[in-house]
Amino acid sequence: MTAEAGHYALVLAFALALIQSIVPMLGARWGDAGLMNVGRSAALAQLLFVALSFAALTALHVSSDFSVTNVFENSHSLKPLIYKFTGVWGNHEGSMLLWVLILALFGALVAAFGNNLPLTLRAHVLAVQAWVAAAFYLFILATSNPFLRIASPPIEGRDLNPILQDVGLAIHPPLLYLGYVGFSISFSFAVAALIEGRIDAAWARWVRPWTLMAWVFLTLGIAMGSYWAYYELGWGGWWFWDPVENASLMPWLSGTALLHSAVVMEKRNALKVWTVLLAIVTFSLSLLGTFLVRSGVLTSVHTFATDPSRGVFILLILCFFIGGSLALYAWRATSLRQGGLFAPISREGALVLNNLFLTTACVTVLVGTLYPLGLEVLTGDKISVGAPFFNLTFGPLFVPLLIAVPFGPLLAWKRGDLLGAAQRLYAAGIAALFAVAVAWAWARGGAALAPLAIGLAVFVIVGAAVELFERIGLFRVPFGTAVQRAIGLPRSNWGTAFAHAGLGVALIGIVCETTWNAEHIATMKPNDVATIAGYSVKLDNIVQRQGPNYREQVTRFVISHDGETIGVMTPSKRNFSTRGMSTTEAALLTRGASQLYISLGDAGADGSIAARIYYKPLVLLIWFGPVLMAFGGLLSLSDRRLRVGAPKPAKSARGLQPAE
Repeated sequence: MTAEAGHYALVLAFALALIQSIVPMLGARWGDAGLMNVGRSAALAQLLFVALSFAALTALHVSSDFSVTNVFENSHSLKPLIYKFTGVWGNHEGSMLLWVLILALFGALVAAFGNNLPLTLRAHVLAVQAWVAAAFYLFILATSNPFLRIASPPIEGRDLNPILQDVGLAIHPPLLYLGYVGFSISFSFAVAALIEGRIDAAWARWVRPWTLMAWVFLTLGIAMGSYWAYYELGWGGWWFWDPVENASLMPWLSGTALLHSAVVMEKRNALKVWTVLLAIVTFSLSLLGTFLVRSGVLTSVHTFATDPSRGVFILLILCFFIGGSLALYAWRATSLRQGGLFAPISREGALVLNNLFLTTACVTVLVGTLYPLGLEVLTGDKISVGAPFFNLTFGPLFVPLLIAVPFGPLLAWKRGDLLGAAQRLYAAGIAALFAVAVAWAWARGGAALAPLAIGLAVFVIVGAAVELFERIGLFRVPFGTAVQRAIGLPRSNWGTAFAHAGLGVALIGIVCETTWNAEHIATMKPNDVATIAGYSVKLDNIVQRQGPNYREQVTRFVISHDGETIGVMTPSKRNFSTRGMSTTEAALLTRGASQLYISLGDAGADGSIAARIYYKPLVLLIWFGPVLMAFGGLLSLSDRRLRVGAPKPAKSARGLQPAE
């Protein structure tokens, strides 16, 4: 009965979504507060029922109920308990259920904490959110029902895809979906505002915290996914420019531009039309990512479904929401009045420059991702667009962006002093030149421009610190006064500095790993020794052992440096007989922010085994940077100014009354 109860709860959630999508809209049209408040109750009830449905599917996986098709195809009775939980969303049907659960969660959060919103705006936001939810509920119920029964239940399941049996998959998909789906709130706010025909600084203040929350989760989700691919797939890389990786990067770029544009709109009541367009485009790119993963048009370790009927259904959803919202935008945008003017050299100008480079980078990734698909549809020719294209087009766009990052916070609103900002960045410039000199002296080979990139990263990091020092008056006022100012400094200022510094930290990791990493491939027998980057890697032994649902070949490597043993690494190869698949489990040895990395190849008949050994200098900074950026986002989100209601609207806008 658990499966039937879960299916029934999903049907009820769909019915509530339909109510939520219609009744509040009618209430807003007729000025009926009671009908508008129906959206709030429906959103909370919808979350309850979809949560019950998700809990039912989880219970089926944990109990290994193989009478349910989804459990049979993605679980095994001997699978460790944690992977029974992750198996719930490690497949198409379960991941879509997680998708709508998070969609309902964000709608319920607006319903619960949106009391500061005007009643009509909240009604429209919840209605638009319900339109999206209803479409995906219908998709699940019609094409991807996770509760289908098997007439003759098998004794054992087929097991979960082995590469998904990893702790990282307990974290990566939920974080990524919280980011992907979180941007639906920005989309709903944008469409709701276009329906009402009223967009102002207050709107930007309401939408910014939701956008920031989604951006933080997406940042962490992308970073976690990159680290998972790095250590789980055994290839030694951290980013492949895979089309599905790009599908998560594009809404991140657009969402970053949206955050900065919303700041200009909130502070200066400018860039209204552009900000609303970014809100629509960002969630549209999230929908595009959903289509790429589930339509079958791509083959990737990230893809879930290959059923063309599902792809057509999602394509229809894509066309309806993207096409409909852009049509509404085209109709309403011309009636929106632009806000205050500003000089090109100003903080607004710096943020506009930021938007220009971010959106251009996003378009570059979009073209590189979709061009091969479009060419195949039109001509039948198959081509691949890989790292060379993206490195040559994407990379140069970020150089001027990173140069501009430290200047923006130091410029005044409306009209800034570029020379004055440059003078305050002298310390950052000197630190950057020193970093370039050190990198050039330390480097052995590699790209000639790598030290310059290191200097640029240091310029961004020190520039972020300079902005904080300027605000608290460090070295200009007594130290105690500076400390008091630092304590009283708004958390959003700290958050901005950490986020910008995180960008520089990640760049250092990227440059060092890609430029100065070392690789050694060898076929080794016990007691053989390989040398890499000053480390001695000795193969001690090779043993076989039985795991809960796999057979594993484990190798033991003893690592020495300067004649001293510093650690043991145990990479392995696992064979999952139920699936008939093998995985490579890489071993990592961390030294500061650098790592030794070993993955195994094929075993020889003579008892030897192929080993791929890497030394990756400062590689962990690649992921520490995004974590620092997300921490900065959380700091900003904790700032009370981003959580309280916007000031009361001016007399000309008093038609918007706060929700009750």
